[in-house]
Amino acid sequence: MTRVRAAVVAAALAASLAPVTFGGPAAFAASPAAVAGAVAEPGTVVQEGGRLTVPAGEEGPVTLRFTATLPADVQGPVSTSVQLDTWLAEVPGGSPVSDDVIRSTCAVDGVSYGACAWNMPYFPPSLPDPPVRPSLDLPEVPAAATLTYAITLDADRSAVVLGHPRVLVGLTDSTGRTVAEGTLGLDFVAGTPYASERGAVHARDKDGVLWRYEGTGDVSRPFAARKRVGGGWNAYTAVVPITTPTADGRGDLVARDRAGVLWYYEGTGRPSAPFAPRRRIGGGWNAYTALVGVGDGGLVARDRDGVLWRYERRYDVPYGPRQRVGGGWNTYTALTMSGSRDGVLARDKDGVLWKYDVRGPIPSPPFEQRRRVSGRWNTYTAVVGTAELGRDTHSDLVARDAAGKLWAYQGTLRYPGELVPGSARTLVGGGWNTYNLMF
Repeated sequence: MTRVRAAVVAAALAASLAPVTFGGPAAFAASPAAVAGAVAEPGTVVQEGGRLTVPAGEEGPVTLRFTATLPADVQGPVSTSVQLDTWLAEVPGGSPVSDDVIRSTCAVDGVSYGACAWNMPYFPPSLPDPPVRPSLDLPEVPAAATLTYAITLDADRSAVVLGHPRVLVGLTDSTGRTVAEGTLGLDFVAGTPYASERGAVHARDKDGVLWRYEGTGDVSRPFAARKRVGGGWNAYTAVVPITTPTADGRGDLVARDRAGVLWYYEGTGRPSAPFAPRRRIGGGWNAYTALVGVGDGGLVARDRDGVLWRYERRYDVPYGPRQRVGGGWNTYTALTMSGSRDGVLARDKDGVLWKYDVRGPIPSPPFEQRRRVSGRWNTYTAVVGTAELGRDTHSDLVARDAAGKLWAYQGTLRYPGELVPGSARTLVGGGWNTYNLMF
């Protein structure tokens, strides 16, 4: 036995024979030599406040807070990795979201380190083994008994596909040893759609004043308080959107005056003044009994004989020469643009609503074969397609009944690629009979 080892054993035996006073100071403290080679268990990571809800949408960032407790023998600096244990790591092709779908800033022990970038991996068709998870690497920091972290999470709408992942947190020291680990919880939920995705409805009162209702993203109260656009709109016998009006002030219109001249109003992107000064398109538009925007700024027009004509949007002039779509369109008592610009909704004399999906550019026929949506739509005096009013990414529809009540119908995908109004309606409110035109 070496002299050093003998000395250690002797000291241990002496300590074991010494009296112990309970509640007093420790009678024995192990020497460094006695614990040489021992490895401390990793410390813990604890989330503050339990699982965190992260709205994926227009809402501002929320903050994920957690504390890591480290063993005493950590050799700094300390590196920290945050991984989302989500179903995306188990799917060929990897994450369907981009790296900037979550924007984060990081702070450790109250010291801000600014923006921290997420890695949303993309995989080839064959999965890596082990799977690679969406991750965030935090800055290296000096070792300490405890480290407190604050990570802000500002999520885009597409982040909702991340679902309800476990958040795996691991801390390593300079030797690569895991010195703390734990599991946190996040819930990515649908947030408020951005203003560019929320719908807007316009209504003209009997005095010719045009009012604007911007979507909120909450189907239980789909519109914010109305805003006055301006007067003089009773000069027009028809006003129709040719691109979808949205709450951020975008969406183009055409308006036909009593002389049959068609005017173009370009959307400005400013909700306080959503339309630029009008520009003249041309005369002769009194030949039509209905105008409907379709596609990306295109227009279809029904004449008195029930023939539907198509006007394709051009960059050099607003519209090129018209193309005949077909006859028989006088069977419909109402025509409106689908809120998603993917076609036309048409109500027949029996109150049945039909959907015509856009097929493609000229020279192909503009619409697919019509499909029946549902019946009993003749109870409404106005039907208007609109962009999203809820949080499901689908365009919607509002309809006014004879009593002046406005109802909202959320869109639903009935067939792959076919978006139609759903069967359930939500009451928006009354008093809408004050308007003689809605679009």
